[in-house]
Amino acid sequence: MENPTTSGSPAANDAYVVPAQTRIGHVHLQVTDIDKSLSFYRDILGFQVVLRFGNQAAFISAGGYHHHIGLNTWNSLGGPPARKHGAGLYHTAILYATWAELAGALRQLARAKYPITGSADHGVSEAIYLDDPDGNGVELYWDRPREQWPLTAAGEVQMYTRALDLNALLAEAPQ
Repeated sequence: MENPTTSGSPAANDAYVVPAQTRIGHVHLQVTDIDKSLSFYRDILGFQVVLRFGNQAAFISAGGYHHHIGLNTWNSLGGPPARKHGAGLYHTAILYATWAELAGALRQLARAKYPITGSADHGVSEAIYLDDPDGNGVELYWDRPREQWPLTAAGEVQMYTRALDLNALLAEAPQ
């Protein structure tokens, strides 16, 4: 059977638009040590372990979903950390429902003395950046309500990168 995405058929050339309600369901990361990764994703970020296969894999989630993040050592047990240059995953983005929830995550990072690598106000969202124990980039963020997004005169979204006031965010964190 011919591959329809490479056949040059008219369907392959039509402009397809992914449906608006489409979501990315989960990310699966290759890690070097399941316990080290769980110390970060479970103990610091607060995800819950749904299923674990010894030192080979763990599936973790928020709120009882089957899994938001899969961790495995199938091709990476004891290997080097994620590389920073070249093709590959730039970061996993974890969306919080509210500014207060993002503030709570920041408070937890501060309590754990876990280093962050950056933060930003992007107009449409506010984000905190860090690396997991294997050097995989992690973004913790919340989206502003759509009606607050900055727009150009033509009505297009106009994202930017500005300093995020971490002290103001931390002040909003639940105790």
